[in-house]
Amino acid sequence: MSSRRAKVTLGAAVAFAALTIWGVHFQQEQEHQTMYKGVLRDDERRRQKMQQRQEEFEESKRKRELYEKVQRVDKSSSAA
Repeated sequence: MSSRRAKVTLGAAVAFAALTIWGVHFQQEQEHQTMYKGVLRDDERRRQKMQQRQEEFEESKRKRELYEKVQRVDKSSSAA
């Protein structure tokens, strides 16, 4: 009778250990996926910010060209 109880106890301990190992592995994989999604979001945010800056630069360049057509620009004063 004690041999059977020992086998059941051993089986339960092995099953518990296996489930614990699987659970930790699953949790680590989920955390890895979450962090990777964060990197993708950061990359997209950075890309959008660079695109916005480029658009602002183009707009500023366009305005400067327009103002230079309307007003005379003295080359010596623009360097100061």
